[in-house]
Amino acid sequence: MPGPTVVRFTARVVGRVQGVGFRDYVRTRGRRLGLVGTATNMPDGAVVVIAEGGAPACQNLARLLVTGHTPGWTDRVEVVWQRAQGDLADFRRK
Repeated sequence: MPGPTVVRFTARVVGRVQGVGFRDYVRTRGRRLGLVGTATNMPDGAVVVIAEGGAPACQNLARLLVTGHTPGWTDRVEVVWQRAQGDLADFRRK
């Protein structure tokens, strides 16, 4: 039986998401879900999350970003779904 479909998403998270442990939260949750990716602070105060792995796990992480049960708070989360690229090896905080 084949495994889950592998997908990728990029999420731009706007709100109070820098300096509050948000990237560490995303990295920890992503690793627990078996995902690879990055959580990167942007100059405008947003955080960009790129995650890749099984579709159910990616959907779970994207849902966590949107629900707001994260350090700080989120005002807006823009998620773009893409094909997996296979260029990530771990979940990192940048």
